[in-house]
Amino acid sequence: MRGDGNGFVSGSDGVRRWGKFGSAGLFLVSRAGTVLMQHRAAWTNAGGTWALPGGARDSHETAREAALREAQEETGIDVDQVRIVSEVVTTRVDGWTYTTVIGHCDDELEVTPNAESEELAWVNVNNLKKLPLLSPFANSLPILIQRGMHEG
Repeated sequence: MRGDGNGFVSGSDGVRRWGKFGSAGLFLVSRAGTVLMQHRAAWTNAGGTWALPGGARDSHETAREAALREAQEETGIDVDQVRIVSEVVTTRVDGWTYTTVIGHCDDELEVTPNAESEELAWVNVNNLKKLPLLSPFANSLPILIQRGMHEG
């Protein structure tokens, strides 16, 4: 069952989305007000943009489980240092969802990028809009900032 969520689905809007069972990502905010961001490798879906570490949900996973697994795989973070405070579905099309899991950590965790990343960076929340963001992430940023900075 591991990895059974990998693959694209096509929505009635004509957009192909990654994750047969939906996808999830981690909006991880440090006490200093920085967010862990991933500069997506050119070969990945929407390569060259900045977004959250995340990816396809497997059939047996909750959004929280998928977001933490994907973040650990893509960034090497110690997920035991992450406190989940909220979840929000930021995209919903034809039953397919992208769930953003909001987490807090005390300090900026050490990161090690995998092949899916050009780079990883802790970015001040006030500077996120200056990056070339993945469009759906950019659209959900106001609610994520509000919830990420004020919950937990």
